[in-house]
Amino acid sequence: MPEHVKTPDPARRSERSRQAILTAATELVSEVGYQKLTIEGVASRAGVGKQTIYRWWPDKGAVVLDAYLALTNADAGLSFPTSDNLETDLQLVLKSTVAQLEDVSFARFYRSLLTAIQNDEKLSQQLNERLMGPWLEATKERLRVAARAGEIADVDLDAAVDLFYGSFYYRWLLRTGPLTDAYCDSVIKLLLRALSLGS
Repeated sequence: MPEHVKTPDPARRSERSRQAILTAATELVSEVGYQKLTIEGVASRAGVGKQTIYRWWPDKGAVVLDAYLALTNADAGLSFPTSDNLETDLQLVLKSTVAQLEDVSFARFYRSLLTAIQNDEKLSQQLNERLMGPWLEATKERLRVAARAGEIADVDLDAAVDLFYGSFYYRWLLRTGPLTDAYCDSVIKLLLRALSLGS
């Protein structure tokens, strides 16, 4: 073989195909929604065969979940900010989430995913195991650190985490109002008041 001819790298080609599939799934969920999404459509958009998709994923739910994890960089690992100020850390998390949801295509994708898990128990379980569960645990661990430092009372952490995220997602999902910085600040101040020592 001539020296100037490079041997194709199967690993690089496979990674390109994988990324193309995840990108195609993300685009199609945003465009047509989860229910109308098909493996055939993803394969066509990505420029691969269906067998290539089924080599890595068992069904469309698994593809969409991996697409979401890649989109949010959650597949690179989860870490809750831990500074010396709990309020600052909570603000960072909430406001960065708001910034993400201001991206219209991301918001459409995320709404489709959250709608899908209402009727797809397997997808819901996988989302909880791979993302929501670990993230909620990371949030509770941050609150444990604050409790050990005497910043907040020793409280029901499950309820505290639901209070933190629940009000935010209620407003966003039901479109009851804008997710402004002022709203985020208000949610955090109310939460910290509820968690304060002697409350």
